[in-house]
Amino acid sequence: MRDIGTYDFIIVGAGSAGCVLANRLTANGRHRVLLLEAGGADTNIWIHIPLGYGKLFVDPSVNWMFETAPQKQLDNRRIAQPRGKVLGGSSSINGLIYIRGQREDFDHWRQCGATGWGYDDVLPYFLKAEDQARGADEYHGVGGPLPASDQSEPHPLCDAFIAAAQQAGHPANADFNGATQEGAGYYQTTSRHGRRVSAAVAYLNPVKRRANLRIVTGAHVTKLVLEGKRVVGVQWRVGDEMQSARAGKEVTLSAGAIGSPHIMQLSGLGPAALLRDRGVNPQIDLPGVGAALQDHLQVRIVYRATKPFTFNDDMNNVFRTAGVGMRYLLQRKGPLTVSAGYAGGFFKTDARLESPDIQVHFINFSTTKMGDKLHPFSGFTASSCQLRPESRGAVQLRSPDPYAAPTIDPNYLGTEGDRRANVEGLKLIREIMRQPAIASLVANEEEPGAGVASDAELEAYCRARGGSLYHPTCTARMGDAPDAVVDPRLKVRGVEGLRVVDGSVMPSVVSGNSHAAIVMIGEKAADMILEDARA
Repeated sequence: MRDIGTYDFIIVGAGSAGCVLANRLTANGRHRVLLLEAGGADTNIWIHIPLGYGKLFVDPSVNWMFETAPQKQLDNRRIAQPRGKVLGGSSSINGLIYIRGQREDFDHWRQCGATGWGYDDVLPYFLKAEDQARGADEYHGVGGPLPASDQSEPHPLCDAFIAAAQQAGHPANADFNGATQEGAGYYQTTSRHGRRVSAAVAYLNPVKRRANLRIVTGAHVTKLVLEGKRVVGVQWRVGDEMQSARAGKEVTLSAGAIGSPHIMQLSGLGPAALLRDRGVNPQIDLPGVGAALQDHLQVRIVYRATKPFTFNDDMNNVFRTAGVGMRYLLQRKGPLTVSAGYAGGFFKTDARLESPDIQVHFINFSTTKMGDKLHPFSGFTASSCQLRPESRGAVQLRSPDPYAAPTIDPNYLGTEGDRRANVEGLKLIREIMRQPAIASLVANEEEPGAGVASDAELEAYCRARGGSLYHPTCTARMGDAPDAVVDPRLKVRGVEGLRVVDGSVMPSVVSGNSHAAIVMIGEKAADMILEDARA
């Protein structure tokens, strides 16, 4: 075991929140910070080209390549759970969509006992992080590290979808992060000048040479070091060498909703009975560690277009493919700049709802599943995502081996309410696609096809084809519930010297893509950590 010294703060995980912390905690120059990342540098070219995310979903050099346990309500299928294993974490391989969530999400957090995390409390941190391409207003900031940029150009299919949504009775919405989330429009992205801006690019690269910041890559954390009820350090492996460091002030877990609870459980922090059963000696009984997992399920509808103007057509023709590449190199425009949702929207399946319960991602290409080849026909996709699933699952270690991936069970479609909402989401998409503005561009519905019509048939399709939208959260949730893991300052209950700062602390998953909210959590946590360090 090689001891590399003592640092004021040790951060485990250089993902969306960890990069924020590394930047903010070293800014005043008074604190020595160690940042540990299991993956390597973000040198893969496809990380920096926005549409490159399709290649990164199946690349083990930058991806943990997790899978869920067989999902009972999804025909016992194992569902891919890609997580970033690289500087920037999942923000280096995600779909680049900039969505914060709804005002009601954060007010619900506050009602769950997360005091200080209501919408009015967190909005200043969204503004602090943001560099809004359209300028500042009461909902947006400029000059922050994280860009919120418009798509490089419109597309006729996207324009038609937005118009069709209005014909179906939904409003247009040019800003899903403004006064209201409801409506159809184009998504903004975390890119700048046609290149991805991950948390590493936004927060870590500008400060990585600070004298008081040390970054260790290839560092697979094996356990937290405890003395009594206090976490005093971390142990990890780099190659064949075991290394360790001590924390003078505290350790922060920012390894994500899968990694953070797994590390805690390996260290004896978690449900005592589970730990004993898996061969780990319990140190502190924390029943909520790994519990309450939530993730968004998405179900796709694939359409065949009447015109050869999809990305499928571009990539199935060698000359058009070359043109796409040249256009990106020369202008930073075209299909390679597109995020995982080009256009889309947030909709209510019932007018009586106070806020949208369904998100639609609309994209001008089609494939059987993410990472597969594009279909050989002119195809495009609209997917439905239930924003506030009722189902809860768990992340549980399999054994004391830190290299054995934990069991991941999101319990998709675990309630009747979830099953009903997913069916209604597909029906909502079909209603939009029947409208005149887009109907002339649709040759036919390829998947599931017109033969799948009844609610029972649509539910069966959800079971057969539903997959993750890659937003695992809530496995170390904050609040005042008996199984809450962290308090509103993100300190682990019953443990000294340990915080969790990542998506696992969400009391419930936000209504939308999760990256922006996790960056916000990092910004707010950094202020709290520095305040406590001065006390």
